[in-house]
Amino acid sequence: MRFSDRSAAGRALAGRLQHYAGRDDVLVLALPRGGVPVALEVARDLQAPLDVLVARKLAVPGREELVLGAVAEGGETVLSQDLILELGIPQRRVTEAIARERQEVERHERQYRGERPPAAAGGRIAIVVDDGVATGATMRAAALALRRRAARRIVAAVPVAAMASCEQFRGEVDELVCVCAVESLHLVGDWYEHFPRLAGQDVCEILSLARSPA
Repeated sequence: MRFSDRSAAGRALAGRLQHYAGRDDVLVLALPRGGVPVALEVARDLQAPLDVLVARKLAVPGREELVLGAVAEGGETVLSQDLILELGIPQRRVTEAIARERQEVERHERQYRGERPPAAAGGRIAIVVDDGVATGATMRAAALALRRRAARRIVAAVPVAAMASCEQFRGEVDELVCVCAVESLHLVGDWYEHFPRLAGQDVCEILSLARSPA
């Protein structure tokens, strides 16, 4: 199946999460940028607060199409050691990539939240939403960050995901909710009819909309 856009995907995903609707211990966290409009629909339907959880992919130096791992808020990092060994990537290059992306994570946190602290996840059910999962690296890093923040339950929720990637991080979350699991997922956008590139300002506007009493 294909989704018309991210909002439609969010509504479909919310339908799979109704067992969390109306609870006061639920927090919806979007992985920016693409996960934000999806998560907005989920948060609205579940009547839950929305925040972002910033995570960035680590690309193999010089081969941006290959994902080496990911970095999330708080410096949590996941790496594909098998890929590092297979490609013979020097540790110095890995360390430099991690440091660079940690700076980007901090920059985006400031951009999206301003002076507001991250939403408290301690003791809560944290539903982490993205617009799709290809490698699963950012979702794994996000799960590590939420463990550190003492979330009581971590739910990974996506409209579409590659089956193999789901199996890789299934053990790192408490629940995995996926509308459409597919054999192969090269580009998440292939599963959407309308898949515009989102800017940082788009994320800020959606978050502002989520905070509006209306």
